[in-house]
Amino acid sequence: MANKPGEVEKVIAALVGELAREHPIEAVGVGAAGFVDETRSVVRFAPNLGWREQPVRAQLEALLGLPVVVENDANAAAWGEYRFGAAREHRDVALITVGTGIGGGLVADGALYRGGSGLAGEVGHLRLVHPDGRPCGCGRTGCWEQYASGSALVREARALALADRAGAAHLLELGDGTPEAIRGRHVTIAAKDGDPVAGQAFVNVGSWLGRGMAELSAVLDPSCFVVGGGVSDAGDLLLEPARATFAAEVVAAQNRPPVPIVLATLRNDAGIVGAADLARHR
Repeated sequence: MANKPGEVEKVIAALVGELAREHPIEAVGVGAAGFVDETRSVVRFAPNLGWREQPVRAQLEALLGLPVVVENDANAAAWGEYRFGAAREHRDVALITVGTGIGGGLVADGALYRGGSGLAGEVGHLRLVHPDGRPCGCGRTGCWEQYASGSALVREARALALADRAGAAHLLELGDGTPEAIRGRHVTIAAKDGDPVAGQAFVNVGSWLGRGMAELSAVLDPSCFVVGGGVSDAGDLLLEPARATFAAEVVAAQNRPPVPIVLATLRNDAGIVGAADLARHR
């Protein structure tokens, strides 16, 4: 996809035009992988799209002649799961997307929580370990996503395989026989097949995921956590250690109601569904 300012907007406008030939369209919702301002109109920073302080809403409305709502993609996904997915029965929800990094979206008392400047929910950059922890792409060290993401899963699996090649025999076979060739899909396949090293990698990463959720609960007290993103395809391999660690580490565990940790049901469509619904109720 084009990644120059103005080019992505043209692609979006073309897609909306195609849909308009078969469906009536009253408004357009956009889920953008970046920081979106409090007015849902300007994308302040989207590195993968080449956007910096980009007035996306104004540009798209000029191209389309339709009202446009722009929202962070994880926020849109959280709204989609709250309205139509795994969190329909809850009014206070934290969506955690576990992919290359960690993203998040928050629903508080039935409303999308965006913060004072629209930038709330960047939970992957919570610092959960010593400040001298693993370096993060954000420029800091010790961020949650360095321990509980898809990248962290691969890192864990490679390190464990290097230390125990016999235990990682199946995992190594899925690559080229070396730890360096291990990819995320290999870890999931091997763990489902019973490879002990791949399984331990999920335990380690899932435990970090649960630890971060426990910290979030101390601040936000959601009634439900929804886990999405590519790594969530592993299901209980990821969620069981997360649930166990959450239960062990959440503050006042004996004095609060149980908090379900569930898989997203809309999967990759959550952001699309959420953005469309936000546009419908703009």
